[in-house]
Amino acid sequence: MHDKVFDRVEKKYLLTKRDKRELLKFIKKNMRKDSYHESEVCNIYFDNHNFDLISQSIDWVDFKEKVRARCYEGYDRVFMELKTKIHAQARMESDDGNEENIGYKRRVMITRGDFDELINHRTTLESLAEKSVETKSDCQIAREIDYLLMHFELRPQVFIAYRRESYKDDGGLRITFDENLRYRTTDLSLIQAKHDTIYFKDDHNIIMEVKADGVMPLWLVQELSKLKLYPQQFSKIGKVYQDIVMSKGKGCGGGFQRELGQGRITAGRTHRERKRKEKNV
Repeated sequence: MHDKVFDRVEKKYLLTKRDKRELLKFIKKNMRKDSYHESEVCNIYFDNHNFDLISQSIDWVDFKEKVRARCYEGYDRVFMELKTKIHAQARMESDDGNEENIGYKRRVMITRGDFDELINHRTTLESLAEKSVETKSDCQIAREIDYLLMHFELRPQVFIAYRRESYKDDGGLRITFDENLRYRTTDLSLIQAKHDTIYFKDDHNIIMEVKADGVMPLWLVQELSKLKLYPQQFSKIGKVYQDIVMSKGKGCGGGFQRELGQGRITAGRTHRERKRKEKNV
């Protein structure tokens, strides 16, 4: 949970409870429970008033970024995260010819009190990183997140939570199951609320994520094939955003008064502008 930089291939699958039960028979033989095996994960996603970062995650572009705050139930720390995903143009292809997603996640750990100061514009993430011995080495990551927050006027926009069950092995493989996916666009604190909206409406309501440093092991490939489970493009924030727009229509409140596809910051442009800014500093 304390790792600061992640670089891995990621694949997502939508499962039924039966699918999960069948997979767990083999996962438990080949993997072990993670140190934080079961956890309630709460996230706040940041975006501008047009929801440009969120809407670009819906498009299948080569480069995309997300800024979010994440915390875990019963844990006093908040992780401010910058998550980047690169489509296989950079690039990697699997043995079966399917393209891969390469995910990079960098984050800075702060306290819940510090998070409140940050979102109320009373401090910067870099200042918070500098004052702690534990995070002083994270100042570069903090500066990048600060730049995105300020330059694109990002604010807390959507709360998303789910129950996570996780497993790992000694070879860099990690498998997680996320259930009870829910969200809200008001009362944007990192605390669960009774008025959260449940996302899934059918039996395929478990998101399995396979994260690996390289190729997946043969036993996992075989079991996925037997169950006819195939990778899917599934961004939690992207799907939730679409759900909100579809349920409320074009005239919905909370900043969603825009059509998908209009006024977006392209992911490549976001990245290039920040890099140019850093060179001029």
